[in-house]
Amino acid sequence: MASLFTKIINQEIPSYKIYEDDYVYSFLDIRPIQPGHTLLVPKEEVDYFVDLNSKTYLHLMAKSQDISRAIRKATQCKRVGLIVAGYEVPHFHLHMIPTFSLADFDFSKGHSIEDDQMKQIQKQILLYLNS
Repeated sequence: MASLFTKIINQEIPSYKIYEDDYVYSFLDIRPIQPGHTLLVPKEEVDYFVDLNSKTYLHLMAKSQDISRAIRKATQCKRVGLIVAGYEVPHFHLHMIPTFSLADFDFSKGHSIEDDQMKQIQKQILLYLNS
């Protein structure tokens, strides 16, 4: 059965897409712990990051740098932190989280954001990603 992220990649479930190519798909987290919290997933449905082929893994990490630069500019955060937790969805995903301090990594702070604000954040990140 396809994972939630595979359904998002296949556009069966809508998302606030940030980036897509032949290997990876990136979108805003719908329960961000900070505005701009973005996920990056391989299109290949692999549960655990160590099982992802090296070429795709290296590509994903290179794209995470580009996307993180855009997130940092769009949100004016101090750093974009990366987390690979792997418990929520059985499909490897990299969390890129705008942070101002270590306390910003608290997943219990995840909250819903209105559609208009999500679209504004998406627009800002895309502006910097495509510049």
